[in-house]
Amino acid sequence: MFSLPLRDGTHLGPLEVWHAEEFAHHLDRAREHIRPWVGSAFVTDDVDGARATLQRYAERQAGDGARLYGLWRDGVLVGGVMFTAFDVAAGSCEIGCWLEPSSEGRGLVTQACGALLDWALTSRGLHRAEWHCRADNDRSSAVAKRLGMTLEGVRREVWPYQGVRYDKQLWAVLAPDWRALGR
Repeated sequence: MFSLPLRDGTHLGPLEVWHAEEFAHHLDRAREHIRPWVGSAFVTDDVDGARATLQRYAERQAGDGARLYGLWRDGVLVGGVMFTAFDVAAGSCEIGCWLEPSSEGRGLVTQACGALLDWALTSRGLHRAEWHCRADNDRSSAVAKRLGMTLEGVRREVWPYQGVRYDKQLWAVLAPDWRALGR
């Protein structure tokens, strides 16, 4: 196992099936805050659902696909970052994040996503990384900007949530752009 120290007493590490109970408790604290912004299958309501989510990511990682990482601040799981898609053959990936309100505004997501992008675009040699978010999620689009991503477009009314359809932004960074940023 690895643990990457970040700022403010936080570290980044794999979020695995054996963390199911801890993940479920974390979701109890974060659920209503993150529900509008993440996929509905991710926001589970109990330990069995948490375990199923972690198992799905473990199986995808075993096939060199999606990956899930937790952010622990002072030993407590407060959020995470992930590759929601990771396709070596296509040379592309999509990253995402979630965070409890108590840990927002500290730059943790930007730092953690920077580490994921560096690994994907430098170590693994992927060519393109994407970031998708609801167009009205200012915090998420701000992270994409801080990471040096370019807003490539908006998909209109593609994100259904509670009977309303929201626009979705598509941000991306290419490996040459990432290297030019000195990352």
